Amino acid sequence: MKFEHEPVLLDEVLEGLNIKPDGIYVDGTLGGGGHSFKIVQKLTTGRLIGIDQDKDALEAAGRRLSIFPNVSIVKSNYVNAVSVLKDMGITGVDGILLDIGVSSYQIDNPERGFTYREDAVLDMRMDRESSLTAKDIVNTYSKEELARIFREYGEEDFAANIAKHIVNEREIREIETTGQLAEIVERAIPAKVRKGRPASAKKTFQALRIEVNSELDVLKTAIPEMIDFLNPGGRLAIITFHSLEDRIVKNEFRKAENPCTCPPNFPVCTCGAVPKGKIVTKKPIVPSEEECTRNKRAASAKLRVFEKN
Repeated sequence: MKFEHEPVLLDEVLEGLNIKPDGIYVDGTLGGGGHSFKIVQKLTTGRLIGIDQDKDALEAAGRRLSIFPNVSIVKSNYVNAVSVLKDMGITGVDGILLDIGVSSYQIDNPERGFTYREDAVLDMRMDRESSLTAKDIVNTYSKEELARIFREYGEEDFAANIAKHIVNEREIREIETTGQLAEIVERAIPAKVRKGRPASAKKTFQALRIEVNSELDVLKTAIPEMIDFLNPGGRLAIITFHSLEDRIVKNEFRKAENPCTCPPNFPVCTCGAVPKGKIVTKKPIVPSEEECTRNKRAASAKLRVFEKN
């Protein structure tokens, strides 16, 4: 299957990064290279480093970006970006882009086990060399652990009942496919609620994907490290696709802009915390109506940008 992924908020990302022709830029979620292709076109003596944990993505991006001599591609999770860059002898960068979440290729390729629309082996690993799969989770996690994941990561109202149905089913037979799981979720949600939902299993599958790939923990860990690694005036641009991710980005940017831990009633700051920079986007940038019409998966995207002092 061909790796295709239309870059979301492309013009807005390019503007947000405020690209310098001689700067060093990092695409921490390289994917098919859509954003990177446009970033590197704005560079002259500058350099771009693309990072992704998905081997399929790296191969596709490598082909797409092979015409540019100033591009380096590395297989890793973006949470390791700073270590990767230091190993390359880089001491600071002028911009970092993160496009959080699953790509269209990963969703549409049944072999990857992300989709509930086709029956395939439960997988959901963005890095296919990692060990934990969605199949492992649904067959080994306790009922309480499953309910917590569905509630916290999927914001699923029927988390406890879905977890109960999964545990009951796996006592009879192992849950191996996306189709099996989707049927179980369907049975666990009241019929009157299912009628009002476009896809009953969507939240459960989202929650499992986040757990398999530790997505929220990775995001929360990476942001402060990336801000610290920016050169003065450098920018971190992050695209998110659901409220849990966006909340983390918003909160981490706020902490970086105003790290003071003093009580609000203190007349002066005594904690000594120094702001790292400023939030460029006071409100998140969202796709235009035209882009949402052209690319339905862009509808929930939000872009936030932070600039280092």
